[in-house]
Amino acid sequence: MTPRLTRLNPAALHATPGYHHITVVEAGRTAHLAGQCPLDPEGNLVGPGSLGTQTDQVVANALTALAAAGAGPQDVVRAVIYVRSDERADLSATWARLLASPLAPAFTGAATLLGVAQLGFAGQLVEIDLTAALPDGD
Repeated sequence: MTPRLTRLNPAALHATPGYHHITVVEAGRTAHLAGQCPLDPEGNLVGPGSLGTQTDQVVANALTALAAAGAGPQDVVRAVIYVRSDERADLSATWARLLASPLAPAFTGAATLLGVAQLGFAGQLVEIDLTAALPDGD
């Protein structure tokens, strides 16, 4: 039997150019969030040049997406954090800010922190990719 997929784009998040913020797989009940970017609901980049401000927006967007899927940070089973920098200090500062945020429980399981050369939006400095386990449906 082919698993049933539900794709979601919460109204509180920016519009996407073809992908969905969330894909829920009914078989096994997981939610696969698209990389959450530092964009406001209108799709505007927040905090140009500020890794901290952009990290805070990514946290807010990730919490919104998790809630729309019926999950919370404690349900995250995999996290990948991308930071546009080759400076270890930037990666460390981002990690520390994430661990001090309401999203912190998401980083207690499998997590990867990467320094990268470029991200998808002009001026984007950080992105987070999450997979969450969802409660079994009725």
